[in-house]
Amino acid sequence: MIARNEGFVCANCGQKVEPLKYGGSYRNHCPFCLYSKHVDTNIPGDRKNKCLGKMKPIAVFTRRSGEYVLVHQCEKCHFERYNRIAGDDDFELVKKLSTIHVFF
Repeated sequence: MIARNEGFVCANCGQKVEPLKYGGSYRNHCPFCLYSKHVDTNIPGDRKNKCLGKMKPIAVFTRRSGEYVLVHQCEKCHFERYNRIAGDDDFELVKKLSTIHVFF
């Protein structure tokens, strides 16, 4: 794993996102809309993925430790990845994800 705590402009909402200051050690999604970007391959932080699709937050779950984890799905290739929430995430959006039901 390559921990990258970098700022970026969100590909979904256009907000300028600063590096993470608390509640985690690196930034992997937008705290305003919770979207991420499909930039890594099997090694988090490598930035070698050529997909570059937007990763939509589709669900949230809680680990046994009580930690909240977002489920992101790439809108382009449908790959799914789990990401811990960050200390500055919009928690109201996180809570809303827990009320969405997806049926297959």
